[in-house]
Amino acid sequence: MTPASPPPRHGTVPTPLTWLYVPGDRPEVVAKALVCGADVVVVDLEDAVAPDRKEYALRATAELLSTPDAGPCPVHVRVNALDGPLAETEIRTLATLPGLAGLRLPKVQGPADVHRAAGWATTAAEPLPGPLPYAAEGAVRPAGRTLASHFTPAPAAPGSSTATLAPAAAAPAALPATPALFALLESALGIEHAFAIATAHPALRGIALGEADLCGELGIRDDTGLAWPRGRIVVAARAAGLAPPPQSVYPDVHDLDGLARSCERGRALGFLGRAALHPRQLPVIETAFLPSAEEIAAARETVRAAAAEGGGALALPDGRFVDAAVVAGARRVLELAERRR
Repeated sequence: MTPASPPPRHGTVPTPLTWLYVPGDRPEVVAKALVCGADVVVVDLEDAVAPDRKEYALRATAELLSTPDAGPCPVHVRVNALDGPLAETEIRTLATLPGLAGLRLPKVQGPADVHRAAGWATTAAEPLPGPLPYAAEGAVRPAGRTLASHFTPAPAAPGSSTATLAPAAAAPAALPATPALFALLESALGIEHAFAIATAHPALRGIALGEADLCGELGIRDDTGLAWPRGRIVVAARAAGLAPPPQSVYPDVHDLDGLARSCERGRALGFLGRAALHPRQLPVIETAFLPSAEEIAAARETVRAAAAEGGGALALPDGRFVDAAVVAGARRVLELAERRR
């Protein structure tokens, strides 16, 4: 039986537009990120953390999320690759913590990856040993056992070439719910399976594109080659009933004009919001994805005309044809416009 998906554990932002990534091994940077105005803070245990600091990053993140008031905005965590040696420990450690709003799963290739992560999330891990000394710099080597000592290798599942980790002790009790999961599609195979991934599990709340890895795999050198994968992600998300995906990060944190132009193109493709690498990118992203005054006025006129007509298709005085789909789009514009207040 698939565990039920939980209600959000945080007060949620109705329409997140900014998702700020921050390295999990820098608690002081995480603390600043939580109050910089991002809609969602994503604590990164993957690419932003050096191999010799992975264990410390997990411990620091677990301490941050040990209380429900981790920060004024929802906190997500991007774990390490699901086919590697760290993800199971990370997911099982973090999934039940009250401050966690979501788990971001990198390099998802198919529905089986989502089910594997959901299975790990519904089995509690042992508490991490020892107190956590926060340190701004340098690797921290806690006393006592390492995280890896809690687990022993287990044979790979049938059809899989990757060994997983299994609890060394008796299986812990199952949990009642799965935390919100977000799949990052970063490979050609992941793009091909986009809709199957988006509908893989009831706890899957969103999908997004990881462009850096995808460009490396496909040999893409500019945005032209990303047009189809970007469109595929948007269509798969909406076909699955998920929110429009946010754009991938813009890597040049100093080029704010380029970021604004890129966001404009992403919005035209159907993306909503964007991941960020630095707080200075946040206001540019928000401005780019909020409706203009003209768009708001047109949406209000559409909704008023539809209400007056009482349903059905109609033509506005300026010649625009309006049906139920157009009215629904206008209402989404007005909902998003509430952020300007």
